[in-house]
Amino acid sequence: MAKKNSGHTCSFCGGPMNPDAVVVPSPLQPGVLICSDCVEGISQLLTEVTGEKKTANAEKGIKPMDQVPTPRQINEYLNQYVIGQDSAKRYLSVAVYNHYKRLAQKTVKTDDDVDIEKSNIIIVGPTGTGKTLLAKTIARLLDVPFTIVDATVLTEAGYVGEDIESLLTRLLQVADYDVAKAERGIVFIDEIDKIARKSDNPSITRDVSGEGVQQGLLKLLEGSIVNVPPQGGRKHPEQKMIQVDTKNILFICGGAFDGIERKIAHRLNTHVVGYATDSTKQKIKRDNYLQYVAPQDLKSFGLIPEIIGRLPILTHLDPLDREALLRVLTEPKNAIIKQYQKMFAMDGVELTFTPDALDLIVDKAIEYKLGARGLRSIVESIMVDSMFNIPGSGEKELCITREYALEQIRKAHFETDAVQ
Repeated sequence: MAKKNSGHTCSFCGGPMNPDAVVVPSPLQPGVLICSDCVEGISQLLTEVTGEKKTANAEKGIKPMDQVPTPRQINEYLNQYVIGQDSAKRYLSVAVYNHYKRLAQKTVKTDDDVDIEKSNIIIVGPTGTGKTLLAKTIARLLDVPFTIVDATVLTEAGYVGEDIESLLTRLLQVADYDVAKAERGIVFIDEIDKIARKSDNPSITRDVSGEGVQQGLLKLLEGSIVNVPPQGGRKHPEQKMIQVDTKNILFICGGAFDGIERKIAHRLNTHVVGYATDSTKQKIKRDNYLQYVAPQDLKSFGLIPEIIGRLPILTHLDPLDREALLRVLTEPKNAIIKQYQKMFAMDGVELTFTPDALDLIVDKAIEYKLGARGLRSIVESIMVDSMFNIPGSGEKELCITREYALEQIRKAHFETDAVQ
């Protein structure tokens, strides 16, 4: 136990110690003391040695492949939080597993010179179908740095907004500014459709938040060494940059691509010719054109061919039907109803919903066409009065009926003509 010095000398360095200095006595030998300067020096030395060992271990490789969850296990984990979207979950599960393989290839001795390259992903889906939820859910499972960034704030260098390289700033922050660790991470770029160019033809004026940003993203997606501002925002000459190699960073892009269904429908109708016209048209499911999305549709929407080529895996999210929305409301681990039940349980109140009240919530979400995201706003409008009045009232039970829910929705000035 450390104590105040009474005029002794340090048994480690032999120097005299200040009477007010804090010393560390030996638990075995009386009179053997170490000064605080020597303790700090030993601590710093141990930190340096430990840091070198950690760096060396990091360079040798990451998690052994026998400890990496298989694609099936990743998919099962996603099923606990995300309803439906089986196609997108399979693509993501395989992509993440292959990402671990690519990182581990340096530690696996092989006789060939085959280098596994990354396959970036682009996910197309309507708003409220689970693009961001998939990203957040898979981030909980991964053992590599994972971050979600927004493409809407990006502009070309020299214009108001953020530089393209600032996408990697958040990844560095998640990795505690460990560059080697960040270079093994995964970046989810949300709202990728918002940087589409304004028309299918090359722009004749500056498109600083659209085509210009896509051109800047090319080097990040392909893999190159870029200078990243450690605090994000704009780069300036006096700022110290951090060099990051994006070769092994996996990029997953997601976007709603609102209106792309019309381009898909146009392509399907124009490509169907000859005697097979009627039979082929009958096979097309017109309530979900997104399942037929192809790279040429992304090009028509406004993504440049170069960036489409660097996002080789294209998958989609299906619109949520009534059954899926009802399951989203009640089944997942973090279902909206379970969240409100937990909040009321913290006040000692048992919250329940009648089946017809749940049906009303789903019907309104379909009417407003906001997907699963609209469920929360509807439930919040129903529960706000109860959340205000119940705490401290002494009530122990609360049951939400269809009549009460409908009254609260009307009170919140929602359109309710379709629900009687």
